[in-house]
Amino acid sequence: MNPADEATRSVSANNMQESMWLNGPKYLCDVIADEEYPLINPDSDQEVRVLKTDIPNNSKPCQLGTRFEHFSSWYGLVRAISNLKHVVARRTDKNGNPGCCKDRHLCHIGKTPEALKESEVFILKVVQQDCFQQELDALKSGGALSRNSAIRNLDPFLDADGLLRVGGRLRNSELTSQERNPIIIPKRHHVASLLISHYHQEVKHQGRMFTEGAIRSAGYWIIGSRRLVNSYLGKCVKCLRLRGKRQVQKMSDLPCDRLKPAPPFSYIGIDVFGPWTVVTRKTRGGQAESKRWAVLFTCLVIRAVHIEVIQEMTSSCFINALRRFVSLRGEVKLIRSDCGSNFVGAAKDIRANIINIEDPVTKAFLSTNKISWKFNPPHASHMGGSWERIIGISRKILDSLLKDVPHRNLTHEVLTTLMAEVCSIINARPLTGIPSDPDTPMPLTPSTLLTMKTSHVANSFCIEEFTPKDLYKSQWRCVQQLANSFWKRWKNEYLSSLQSRQKWQDDSRNVIEGDIVLVRDKSLCRNDWPMAVVSKAIPSADGRIRKVEVRVDNGKLYLRPVSEVVVLVPKQ
Repeated sequence: MNPADEATRSVSANNMQESMWLNGPKYLCDVIADEEYPLINPDSDQEVRVLKTDIPNNSKPCQLGTRFEHFSSWYGLVRAISNLKHVVARRTDKNGNPGCCKDRHLCHIGKTPEALKESEVFILKVVQQDCFQQELDALKSGGALSRNSAIRNLDPFLDADGLLRVGGRLRNSELTSQERNPIIIPKRHHVASLLISHYHQEVKHQGRMFTEGAIRSAGYWIIGSRRLVNSYLGKCVKCLRLRGKRQVQKMSDLPCDRLKPAPPFSYIGIDVFGPWTVVTRKTRGGQAESKRWAVLFTCLVIRAVHIEVIQEMTSSCFINALRRFVSLRGEVKLIRSDCGSNFVGAAKDIRANIINIEDPVTKAFLSTNKISWKFNPPHASHMGGSWERIIGISRKILDSLLKDVPHRNLTHEVLTTLMAEVCSIINARPLTGIPSDPDTPMPLTPSTLLTMKTSHVANSFCIEEFTPKDLYKSQWRCVQQLANSFWKRWKNEYLSSLQSRQKWQDDSRNVIEGDIVLVRDKSLCRNDWPMAVVSKAIPSADGRIRKVEVRVDNGKLYLRPVSEVVVLVPKQ
């Protein structure tokens, strides 16, 4: 009774048709049960499962136009319909005689211009029958279109092939018949998308006007074509690669180290700018020259500035500058910067609030002084705007000062002096608007508090409450009252000015893992920018994605801000 036995035992060819291997056991075929093979009742046998599918009586037959959705190009659809019509008619010709082609095959007969044109007409007729059946019936019977018809304003008519064409008001123009009476295409059909894709590629991925003009010149009138073309251009991968905009995310909230009172230069941002050519020594034949750079330290709270001149772009020179800065300005709790090689060389696996520096000398110095370092992603200069803007101001002031110094006389000492003057000018700038109230005649500037820092301890400047009467008491109470007055004005005048977002005010789509993106590279033209896949999306404190880790084709991983990528194919 086991059909599998037939596969392991010899069965003669004469008995193959009646074998149990092909027909199954006898008791499954017998209608009347006998004693040897009792009839199995599916309802009582637990090992038999009966599946039943109910087909509703009001189900509509599948429309032929829905089969067109399996094609991704207009020419592929036309060629497939042409080959299909040729396969169907291969046996007999129009007169009923045997055809010249036999069996399933492909040949040039199905790809002639006449056959392709006939297939186009067939496809368009199927599309119009699916979407404009009422209009077709009304025009065939000689009646008028309904007032609710979407194409009533086009004054449609039927041509010799039975296709709906635009009547319009241009019958007396000198345009071609295709341009004067184009074929009407519904906007919600897949064929409309295929036509837009086809003629968009014909115009070499130009804009909406070029694409829409090519469609009209070809003799097609797509209802709502402007919106459809714009929607297609927004999804075209090649257009996004050539002209797509980089991602923009809503501006993030300010970090806590910029919003709470603290001694000056407790929370700083650093960057290096330059170089300048200085004269190191005079020789018999002329003079020896070398380059100098400047390290800018910016206080993230009161926006004060300190500049140190360095001789080389090395870790050793930077550490010496940092030592001089800490010795003059006091201890530093947090440093923010980009993760370039200007400070510590190459850095790997950067993590927030954790000292993770590759250079052992810098790492030892930071560990000893208990300094935390937060790095911005590569190529994210906008995330360090609080010190990038100060660098721009410093360059403008320095350019003005260097006009008075001849190039031959610019030495290391002169450059250091000029940098001190730059710091003095920047620290004297008002943080807010110039007050007009006579009670507060002095503007709020970083230098107001910069010279009052008497202790490196964060909470030492707020031991107790002070009043204006303390201005006439001991000197330390006078200094403390001035400091409290500064912080009060800092909260009321300066801190409130940081509330509004000057740009990046709208929420944007978050880049997610699996998105295919184009990574911006300033050293290359746009056509050579590498494509990558987002391997990790790093959320910010508010849940928005502003940093991503991308994987290029060679398998390497790079950390980039979302402003440096263009999303080509979003993950569905």
